[in-house]
Amino acid sequence: MKTPRITRQQILPLLETPFLRVVDLQYAEGKHYYNATRRSPDHMVAPMSEDAFCSMQPDAVTCVVVIRCPDTEPRLLLMLEYRYPAGRFLLSPPAGLLDPGDLETDVPPLTAALREIREETGITADPARLELISPLLFSSPGMTDESNALALAVYDLPDLSMLNQKGAVGSECFSGFRLLTRREAEQTLRCGRDENGHFYSVFTWSALMTFVNQTF
Repeated sequence: MKTPRITRQQILPLLETPFLRVVDLQYAEGKHYYNATRRSPDHMVAPMSEDAFCSMQPDAVTCVVVIRCPDTEPRLLLMLEYRYPAGRFLLSPPAGLLDPGDLETDVPPLTAALREIREETGITADPARLELISPLLFSSPGMTDESNALALAVYDLPDLSMLNQKGAVGSECFSGFRLLTRREAEQTLRCGRDENGHFYSVFTWSALMTFVNQTF
């Protein structure tokens, strides 16, 4: 099969909402491929040049947050967040979209990561360690061009009193934190479910894998 090259003119909008759109990528005459995206037609990934593709910024960032408190082993901070398509609270790491202002900073995903951690966990302290694990990961390129960076933030805190979920905005809905030891994270990985028997996202899996495979 000849590799399709999609141009801006081959992107036909089908659904327009303030937060999501669906487009038809008409990659050949009579051939249709549908893409659910947050991006405007002028910023979609499919028609990008190779240089633009390799230097693009992600839509969002997912945060692997590790907390170290005195006299306790390091723990991975996850949350129970209501995920509307699943209709349940699912075990999730802090995450959020990049804002336009983030793109003006040196490392946009890390700028966004610090903001999202503050909003979703209440942690305002400076991290002892902050770095990108991956600059961009596609969520599911078979149906969307949405992408997430993966960032690591390690915090040294005197205790857990700072933690709160008062910064929820918009449709965000949380139901507490889960702080997992390495053993608990390994168990969660092995069974593929949380304590309620619920499945979790691939980004939660990535956070668990990062935590159990590094020394903090």
